[in-house]
Parts: sequence; structure tokens; C-alpha cells
Amino acid sequence: MSTRPDITETFDALVLGAGAAGLFYGARAGESGHRVLVVDHAAKPAEKVRISGGGRCNFTNIHTKPENFLSANPHFARSALARYTPQDFIDRLACHDIRWHEKTLGQLFCDGRSGAIIDMLVGELREAGGELRLDTSIADITKTADGFRVETSGNTIECRRLVIATGGLSIPKMGATGLAYDVARQFGHAVIEPRPALVPFVFEGREKTDFASISGLACAVEARNARAAFEEALLFTHRGLSGPAILQISSYWANGEPIVIDLLRSQDAVRALTGFKADHPKKSLASALEILLPNRLVGLLIARGEIPDIPRLADMSHVAIREVVEKLSAWTIKPAGTEGWRTAEVTAGGVDTDGLSSKTMESRSVPGLFFIGECVDVTGWLGGYNFQWAWASAAAAAQA
Repeated sequence: MSTRPDITETFDALVLGAGAAGLFYGARAGESGHRVLVVDHAAKPAEKVRISGGGRCNFTNIHTKPENFLSANPHFARSALARYTPQDFIDRLACHDIRWHEKTLGQLFCDGRSGAIIDMLVGELREAGGELRLDTSIADITKTADGFRVETSGNTIECRRLVIATGGLSIPKMGATGLAYDVARQFGHAVIEPRPALVPFVFEGREKTDFASISGLACAVEARNARAAFEEALLFTHRGLSGPAILQISSYWANGEPIVIDLLRSQDAVRALTGFKADHPKKSLASALEILLPNRLVGLLIARGEIPDIPRLADMSHVAIREVVEKLSAWTIKPAGTEGWRTAEVTAGGVDTDGLSSKTMESRSVPGLFFIGECVDVTGWLGGYNFQWAWASAAAAAQA
């Protein structure tokens, strides 16, 4: 027999998920005069906000545009992103005297800790009359004539609007669940198979051993496949490859597919190497390559037989030099897989956008049901884009 008290409460909107999108929606809807309740099974709100950006929250990117997002429908995010921009969020930070700075590639971070963003989100929710309840799990959801009835571990909630903002499957140790996908399927929505995104690659056998031998080494590269290309840093790890360039291309990677790495990143390497040869004909190819690449990486590539061990540049023809440059510009590797949900920063795939309004994020078939944030099949690049999607999709739903 259940010991849960038989209490029913009524709200205009019930939000499942107290992350970035859920809290932001709650505040905006509350400001519009709605009575809002945000619930989450976690003990603390917005834990992914807390750990993001090394604890300083990479809260948006000033270069945000629809092309920075991966989705089965690449145009879906356009409306929400156009109506709530990075500048809109920056203006909100100014109202709370939260200072920030820009790093590379338009990424914006808090000057202080990410807790300032969480305090703002929770504070705005409460100032707007919204309520936040943590340690609250969901037992059952049913559709009613006027909206929805949701059985929680605390009581029964009836609401006109049900907003799903529970995120995806990334970082399960922080409580990630597939609840959003379960709710979507329950109400007839398709779900595009979720998969880890912005995640390091792992390797097996000799490659794993070789890469582990130079673990911690980073260098600027271009990582590409048939669908995308990113110029940023690569990092060798004990399990394989990481770093921004690798995390970015992982969102566009399919199992069994090779990745092409340009280790020279359009440097005029032929000219550099032939010039070095003219000045130092008795030096080795390895010595010459060390003006372009880290010496430990050069040593590994020679040990692997991927470039020749030439003791005297005088013995190398111009054609041979060009061949070495071509190999280094298209170093091809095949990952065994990724590190999976444990370290994935976000989830690719999710609730199919074909069933949602791009203007309001509302279900096309179930009035009053909304999906926002990471649970939707809209996945941003690394560097603040996914937070901007959280703010924009939440704002779109709240304005509905």
C-alpha cells in the first residue's frame, strides 16, 4: 500500500527537469503570470551548469547560428535561435551583475564560478512566483481533458502545460535518465536514437598503446570526415584521442568510420622542409619535422612507420618530401569507439523535431505538451552552443 499522501495540487505549468532549460522556462513563464512548478529527482539543481566550462560555465557563444547545430531537420532551431540571441542572455547577466569574458572562438565564460548562473536561474524562478522541488521522482503521467495529471513521489500534480526538460543520457553519474524519451514515446512521438556526442575516441591494440605513450601531448590539427571539419586542438590520452577538435568531430562520427587528421593545418610544410634541407642537409627528417610538430609525436609517427626514418635530408628528393607532407596532412585513423555516455558532454538525437512546432516547442499532436533543451534532436557544437539552445528553446516555449 502506498504511503504517499493523497494530495492534488494544480499549476498552470509543470516542468520536469531543473537544469538550464527547465529553470529558464520556469522563470520566463512565471514572469508571464503563470503559476509554475519545476521538479527534479536530483538533490541539487542544474548540476551540469555547475561543472560546465571547468566550473565557470561556458554559457553561450557569440557566433551562434543554426549551422552550429546537428539535427535531422537542420532548419528546426532557426526560429528559436533568432528570437532569443546570445546578446539577450548577456543582457540578463548584466541585470545580475554577473561578469564574463570571451575566450577563443566566441566562447563566453563567467569571471567567477558557475554557481552565479545557477543562483540567477533559481532566483529568477522564485522572484517570478515559481516553485522548485528537488528529490522528486515521476511515477506516472496521464492526459486529462484540461491538461495532464502527474503522479510524483510527493503528491499528484495537475497542470495545463507539461514541459519536458529532463535532458539526455550524457553523464549518467549526475542522474541523467531517458525519461524525456519515455514521455515522448508514450504520447506518440518518434525518438531519433540517442547517442553520445562531444565525446573522446578510444582505440584498441597497438594504437591504444602508442597513443598512451604520449598521453598529455596536444597539438593544433584539423579533424574531418565526409560531413564536417574542425580546426582546434587534439589531445592524446591513455585511452585514445580527445581535445576540442576530436570532441567536435565525434558528433558527426559513425561506428567503423575513419577520421582524417591534418597534423599540419595548412602550413606551407613543403616550403618549410625544403628550406630546412637547404640549410641543414646533414640533419634528419625528424629534426626538420620538429619545426612543425611536437618532437614526441614525430618520434611516434616514425616508430609506427607512418613516415620514413631518413637520417640525412640530403638523401631526400623533393617528391619524397611532398609525399611525407601529404601523409601528415591526411593522417587517417579508425577509432574503436567512443568513451560513451560516461564522458559525453551532450546527447545527439532525441525527440524527433518533426512532431514539434519550431516556434513554440509544443507537440503538434498533444496540445500542452512541450519538449525543450537537450532532450530534443538539436545538438550544438562545443563552446556554449548547447546552453544557448537551452535558453532559446525555453524562451520559445514560454512565449507560446
